[in-house]
Amino acid sequence: MEVLTIAKLDHQLNEEIRDKEVRLIGADGAQLGIMSAAQANALAEEQGLDLVKISPTAVPPVCKIMDYSKFCFDQKKREKEAKKNQRVVEIKEIRMSPSIDTNDFNTKVKATIKFLMDGNRVKVSVRFRGREMAHTNLGEKLLMDFAEKCSEVATMEKNPKLEGRFMAMFLTPKNSK
Repeated sequence: MEVLTIAKLDHQLNEEIRDKEVRLIGADGAQLGIMSAAQANALAEEQGLDLVKISPTAVPPVCKIMDYSKFCFDQKKREKEAKKNQRVVEIKEIRMSPSIDTNDFNTKVKATIKFLMDGNRVKVSVRFRGREMAHTNLGEKLLMDFAEKCSEVATMEKNPKLEGRFMAMFLTPKNSK
């Protein structure tokens, strides 16, 4: 599995900054004005901190005096926190036949409600076999009844649609986490 980084941590530091002049921001966030890169670097060394180019595309480029190792640590910490709070929504599938019995139907409804409560999307499909293809209206009615039973916790994202021998619809949880 590939890990995606939220922010790139490849900034130019201290002597790597070769621009003629830069706009400097102090360690406390105060604007220190436009000066040469050498002067800015001297100021940063004087304070025992690093000169970091924050916005290379600006004219003149924006540099800030900061503790770069602390900045990197905080950035990684924020990325880790964001990754921890993110949740992958899965698509669960429930399959039925048009001649499903009421108890089986109710069991499928309960399972679907459980999936929806967990925050997942659910694809509900009806499979038509042989001559059942002549009665697709029964499958559509079945799916509409199914959506009605789940209406307390779900909204119908896609209306029932026939795709080959399957008729499917999507349900999404109402209170998205």
